[in-house]
Amino acid sequence: MLQQLLMLFGFFSLVLALVFWVNKAVSLLDWLMGDGQSASVFLQLTLLSLPTILVNLLPIAAFAATVYVTNRLSAESELVVVQAAGYSPYRLARPVFFFSVIVALMVAILAHVLVPLSVQELDMRRSEIARDVTARLLTEGTFVHPTKGITFYVRNISAAGELEDIYLSNSRDASQRQSFMASRALIVKGDGRDGSTENDAPMLLMFDGMAQTYEFSGKRLSVTRFDSFAYGLGGLINTDVAGTRSIRATTTFDLLRAPPALQADTGVTKDGMIAEANMRMNKALQSVAISLIGFGTLIVGGFSRFGLWRQILVAIVLLVVVKSIDNTLEGMIDNDARLWPFRYFATVLGLGMSWALLWKAAHPRLRRAPRLGNAS
Repeated sequence: MLQQLLMLFGFFSLVLALVFWVNKAVSLLDWLMGDGQSASVFLQLTLLSLPTILVNLLPIAAFAATVYVTNRLSAESELVVVQAAGYSPYRLARPVFFFSVIVALMVAILAHVLVPLSVQELDMRRSEIARDVTARLLTEGTFVHPTKGITFYVRNISAAGELEDIYLSNSRDASQRQSFMASRALIVKGDGRDGSTENDAPMLLMFDGMAQTYEFSGKRLSVTRFDSFAYGLGGLINTDVAGTRSIRATTTFDLLRAPPALQADTGVTKDGMIAEANMRMNKALQSVAISLIGFGTLIVGGFSRFGLWRQILVAIVLLVVVKSIDNTLEGMIDNDARLWPFRYFATVLGLGMSWALLWKAAHPRLRRAPRLGNAS
């Protein structure tokens, strides 16, 4: 039974991972294509997002595998045979428990180790992409829109990196629209001497061109010709990357220690860090409760020639109840981190449900003997 559970668990995990990965990849692809990134960057970011996807879907895959295997064993009368041989529901739940512990260990490794490392690397890659102005603007022969109200065009890029025949339009100001045309241009890094973000942003150096400013209110067009002109790109493209450290990219060991330097770096209090660490622990423990709920609900139904569809629906309803309570408490804990002990309430409730279901299966209700009618 344990072998079948592990095999079906791998199958359901693969299917759910592909579904969630495709959903994540579509939004990520739109963002990367808008920034002019390559397919290799897209592949790297999608692979880095897999641990975060897996840590949330593995408990669901364990539940699906448990329900499927239990339903198949019941339909093939194998559960009836072993129960007739004297196996109690608690004994039959032993392989399910071992299976859920294996899943819990996998979720724990993901939540405590792989997810923080992947999120940290993902944040670094996103920071690099946010600062990669070249990938956003330099697309030959195409009008690109790096942000709303900005249009940029370059006819050709020479081997030396010089831009030939460029056009830049900025219509983000509601009162006027600025347009720049130049025969040659270069993109250089800012000096950042005063430490400000704007001076550290890239600069567009244009040569032998013309600047036009059109005022909408007075319908006036001002034209200025220049030999050289420097235009800051910091206000056009968001190159400012948040300096704070993400709490999701912090290891659980650091969260439990919660040093003052880390609190100042992440902007999260000590209670918030403890709540995040316990959330990761709860994800692993919840795998055990969810798997046992699926098995306990189906084992109560016994054998039926019509299958265990009603029990399967009840198991799904119980799963939804447990997850709904967990999500509700998560929102409450996000508002007040001091409520972090309630993080385990849904898991304890799920374990209580599974124990009650196994107890009911081990103590079936005795049927009353039919009453004999009075002889006439």
